[in-house]
Amino acid sequence: MKASASLVFLLIALHGWAETPAYRSALIEGVPHVKQKPDFCGEACAEMYLSKLGKKINQDCVFEQSGVDPALGRGCWTAELARALRKIGFKLDRSGSEVKAATLAAGMEAQWAALHADLLAGVPSIICTYFSDAPNTTEHFRLILGYDRETDVVIYHDPAVDDGAYLKMKRPLFLKLWPLKYTEQSRSVIRMRLEPGEIADAPPAAEGFSKADFAQHVLALKEKTPLKGFTIIVQPPFVVLGDEPPETVRMRATGTVKWAVDALRKDFFAKDPADILDIWLFKDKTSYEHHAEKIFGDTPTTPYGYYSHENRALVMNIATGGGTLVHEIVHPFMRANFPQCTAWFNEGLGSLYEQSSERGGHIIGLTNWRLPALQKSIKAGEVPSFKELTGTTEREFYNADKGTNYAEARYLCYYLQEKNLLVKFYHQFAANSKDDPTGFETLKKVLGEKDMDAFQKKWEEFVLKLRFR
Repeated sequence: MKASASLVFLLIALHGWAETPAYRSALIEGVPHVKQKPDFCGEACAEMYLSKLGKKINQDCVFEQSGVDPALGRGCWTAELARALRKIGFKLDRSGSEVKAATLAAGMEAQWAALHADLLAGVPSIICTYFSDAPNTTEHFRLILGYDRETDVVIYHDPAVDDGAYLKMKRPLFLKLWPLKYTEQSRSVIRMRLEPGEIADAPPAAEGFSKADFAQHVLALKEKTPLKGFTIIVQPPFVVLGDEPPETVRMRATGTVKWAVDALRKDFFAKDPADILDIWLFKDKTSYEHHAEKIFGDTPTTPYGYYSHENRALVMNIATGGGTLVHEIVHPFMRANFPQCTAWFNEGLGSLYEQSSERGGHIIGLTNWRLPALQKSIKAGEVPSFKELTGTTEREFYNADKGTNYAEARYLCYYLQEKNLLVKFYHQFAANSKDDPTGFETLKKVLGEKDMDAFQKKWEEFVLKLRFR
C-alpha cells in the first residue's frame, strides 16, 4: 500500500470521516474492451489490459496459464487468476485482503484509497464484486480504469456487457458491491494490481482443441444436462462422462479411450474430429436406457452403444465391455479424415477393433463373436462376393443382412491386417476414392489379385480355419 493510502487508512481508523475525502480524477485511456466467454470474466479483464500493453494474450491463453482443470467446466477463481497473472508477468504480490465487518466503512475507504493511488500512477486493477445489489447475485470480475471527481463515479470495463467500455458506477454503490461476505466477522476484498513486469508474448497456439475450448464445452454441457453422479474426464479429443466410481471412469478414459485414440492416430488418422465429442459411459443396461431417453430422447436399438451425430455423442452401455466403444471411436475419426468412406470399410474397420489388442506397438483386431455366424454363412454359400459387398450403398449395407455384411467386412479387414496390408489399403483407398469410390479396384491392387473370385475362395478357407474362444 502506498504512503498516501496508508495515511488515509490511519486517519480513518483514528478519527473516522465526517465527509467523503476528495479524490482527484484519474483515467487510463485506450484500453480495448473484450467480451468475455461464459465464466471467463477475469480472463477477459486480463486480456483487455494486455492488449493495451501490446500483448496478444487472449482470455483463452490466460485460462491456460491458470492450471484450472478444464473438466471443472468453469473459469478462473481468484487464486487461479492471480496465479495466471503472475505467470504472465504482472508484479502481483497478493490478490485480496480482509476487512473487519465492525469497521467496514473505514476499511473500504482505505481499500479505495489504495486502488485510487494506483490509478493515479497508471496502474489498473481487476477487482471481484457482486454483479449487482440484487439479492442472490453472483460474483463478477471487472477492470477498474478510472475515477471522475466531479460526479464521484468509478470508471471500469465490464467484460459481460457488449458495449462495456468505460462504464460508470457511483462510488458508494461500488464500495457496497466490492466487499464479499463469506463470514459474519469480516469481508473479503479482492483486488489484483496490474503492474506489468517482464511480460512475454503469447506462446504459439497448440494444435487441436485448447484447455479453454474444453472448459467452455464442459460448462455448456453442465448448463443443459443433469450431471449429478457423473465423473467428467477431459481426454482429448473427447470428454468422457461416466456414472461408475470415479477411479473406474478415469481408468476407462486412459486405458480404453486414450489407448485407442493414440493407436488409431499412429496408423490411420492424421486429423482429429472437427468437434469436441462426448463419450457417455453408463454403468449398466438400466442406466444406459434411462439416460439415453432422458438426455437425448433416444430409445436405443442396440444393447451395446451407438453414436449420435445430432448430439455429437458416443452413448455406451459400458457393462457390455469396451469393444463397442473402440468401434464407435473409429467413426468420428473416419469422418474427419476420409468423409467419403463407404459403409463397408467404415464398419469393417470399426468392427475389427471391437476386440482388440497390440502387436509390435500397433493396434490389432482379434477374432470375435462375429466369427461363428460368418463361418456358418460361408459353409452355406450365403456370403456375397467382394464386388457385391464393396458395391453396396450405405442403405443397402445397413438394411440388408447386417450380421453377414458386418462380419464379412470385418474379416476382410482382419485378413488385410494379418497380411500387413490394412494400413496400406486404408491410405491408398482414401487417396484414390475419387476414382475408386467403392475401394474394390484398390483392394485388388493392394492384394495383388486379378481374379477376385479365386481370392474369395482363398479368403473363405482362411476364415474357416480361425477360432474364437
